[in-house]
Amino acid sequence: MTRAISPTTSAIVLVVSVLAGAAGAPAQSMPDNENGRYVLSPIPDGVIRLDTRTGAVSTCSNTGTGWACYVVPDERAAYDAEIGRLQAENEKTKAENEKLKAELAAHPPTVVGKTDEALPKSDSLKKAEPKVAEGDRKIEIPLPSDRDMDRVMSFLEQAWRRLVEMANRMQKDVSGKI
Repeated sequence: MTRAISPTTSAIVLVVSVLAGAAGAPAQSMPDNENGRYVLSPIPDGVIRLDTRTGAVSTCSNTGTGWACYVVPDERAAYDAEIGRLQAENEKTKAENEKLKAELAAHPPTVVGKTDEALPKSDSLKKAEPKVAEGDRKIEIPLPSDRDMDRVMSFLEQAWRRLVEMANRMQKDVSGKI
């Protein structure tokens, strides 16, 4: 026994199937939520998708050929990477500092002042380097030697004599012309 379908029933079935197909098309082209994994928020160009498992944020838009999602750059990841790099560099610098401290401790200490006595007499014209007091870390400037003072005095005497001689010559020239 076959039953004939009435035209009204077939029209209703057709309308329901068309509506179901039209309603199903946008749902299929939108990104799926995978049982609550993604949270979608509408924006003017599409939607923002938050992955609740990884925390990644993507912008999704309909490009005409279908929906496409692009990951939004995460500044926090860049900051975390930079912090990690700086921490590694800091640890490396600390290790190098400790190594240099150990090398410095291995060298015998130098005695300030003992090197001056070991110099030969021919080096007496060389200027002494400023000494550093060990406790206060102040620079001590050595006074000029007697020999240095004699050279300065000799230069000043010679310059004074030349000045006096020049003044005497000028006085004679002026008095001779008048």
